[in-house]
Formats: sequence, structure tokens, C-alpha cells
Amino acid sequence: MKKFVLFGLLLSGTLAQAAAYKLDNSHMEIGFSVKHLMISNVKGHFDKFDGGFDYDSSKKTLKDVNVVIETASINTGVKDRDDHLRGPDFFDATKFPKMAFKGESVDMAKDGKSGVVHGTLTIKDKTEKQDLNFTNNGEVDFMGTKKVAFTATGKLDRTKFGLVWNKPIDKVGGMAVGTEIQLSFDGEANMVSAKK
Repeated sequence: MKKFVLFGLLLSGTLAQAAAYKLDNSHMEIGFSVKHLMISNVKGHFDKFDGGFDYDSSKKTLKDVNVVIETASINTGVKDRDDHLRGPDFFDATKFPKMAFKGESVDMAKDGKSGVVHGTLTIKDKTEKQDLNFTNNGEVDFMGTKKVAFTATGKLDRTKFGLVWNKPIDKVGGMAVGTEIQLSFDGEANMVSAKK
């Protein structure tokens, strides 16, 4: 579960060089949403993650997108639920402390401001193909640091990653927790080094 993530992405703008960017953890959220009881949505996010990408604004190219998330940092604002999500029924965070997205290719829109990152997502011991749709929200030089802002979204079937726990809804039919997870990444990344 998680706007696995995901992912730093973005394009077009004022930076006229290729550069490596690192996700700005203090100005970014990796979040998720899942259906509950078939009638509402439970939302949450991950507090601890790391990652980055290479981006060239002049050529409008994006590559080497990667994000690693600490599964134990899941946060839905409810302790008992978070403890359950960290346990064997879901992430089994003690045994599988990390989940990771790795970009393999990027389809960029002609304007260089949006596109799709094609990659893989690994949760527990399962790796599946995962796409993230991204949009460049702008670039700026702030207090000596070049920054790029972006959003990225995707969806996944949690059962493919061994996150299969569920419970029938009494009398009504259906299940307590949806299988489709909506992912979202929203925030900034900081340039850490120029590339030739």
C-alpha cells in the first residue's frame, strides 16, 4: 500500500542540465487509499522513505526513478489498525522491513510535463509490474537549492503481494477491505548533483 512510489518525476522547466534529485522527505507525502466495508475509504501514508531520480529539463528526460519505503512507518492515525498492518496479515514489517519501486522506462508526453513511469514494485517477497502516472508541478531555485515538484499516482491489487487478509461483511455480503489500493506521491525533490 503506499503512492508507492513512488515517484519523483517531472519535467520541463528552468534547469538546463541533467541532474540527480533526491526526494525531499520534509515536503513530500507517499499515501494510499483503500475501500472499507465497500462504502468508505481509509487513507494513510508512510512516514519514512528515501529515493530519487535523474532528470534533464532541457532534454525532458527522466530516468533511474527509485523509492524505498519502510513498511513499519505506515500511518493511518489509528494505532491498533497500524499494528495490524505491520503484522503478518499484511506487511509483516519485522520480516520485510522495506518495500521498493524501481523505474525501468518512461513514456513522456510531448510537452515534457507529464507521462508514465513503467517499473516494478516489490512488497514482501513479491515483485510485480507497476506504472505511475506523473505530472510536473513546477521547478524553482529556493535558497540555493534547485527543486522540482510533482505528483504521481497508481493503483495495485494488494493480494498479488501477499496482503490477503480480509473478513466477510455480516449479512450483507462483500468483504471488509478492498483489494485495490490507490497510490499517491505528492511533493518535492532537491537537486543533489549535476550530471554530464
